[in-house]
Amino acid sequence: MQETPDAIVIGSGPNGLVGANLLADRGWDVLVLEAQPDPGGAVRSGELTEPGFVHDRFSAFYPLAAASPVIRGLGLENFGLRWRHAPIALANPTPDGGCAVLSTDVDETAASRQLRPRRRRRLASAVRTVATSRPAPRRRAVDSVPARRRRRSPGRRGRAA
Repeated sequence: MQETPDAIVIGSGPNGLVGANLLADRGWDVLVLEAQPDPGGAVRSGELTEPGFVHDRFSAFYPLAAASPVIRGLGLENFGLRWRHAPIALANPTPDGGCAVLSTDVDETAASRQLRPRRRRRLASAVRTVATSRPAPRRRAVDSVPARRRRRSPGRRGRAA
């Protein structure tokens, strides 16, 4: 007789996999269901244009993921994840034909918006504040999930369907 899982997660995108992993870490038996042939949701790479040329199929921009305590706690670097940081995080065309950018260089960001000196100083101050501050620890939603008491076989983290 097949045992009923403690939790069923629908979708193996980043949110589903993180949630399933956190529950499995708390001792839950988790079943992940995915309609697509490959896991990952919109986070996938593949050879679509040229053989040997691998690029992102859908999304590739996760500026806050590297700072997430939940993501950091998963230890994904131990499984091959490498964070890449572009000098320009994003760009947005403007109606006047220009392009506003969010750069790691405050001067470049300010120049892209032709900011006056006062606004440039405010931007630089905000960037310094964000770059040097650490958020206060917050209680995570998963902290309220009770741990399962039954014993599980070592190394079993859940199952995929």
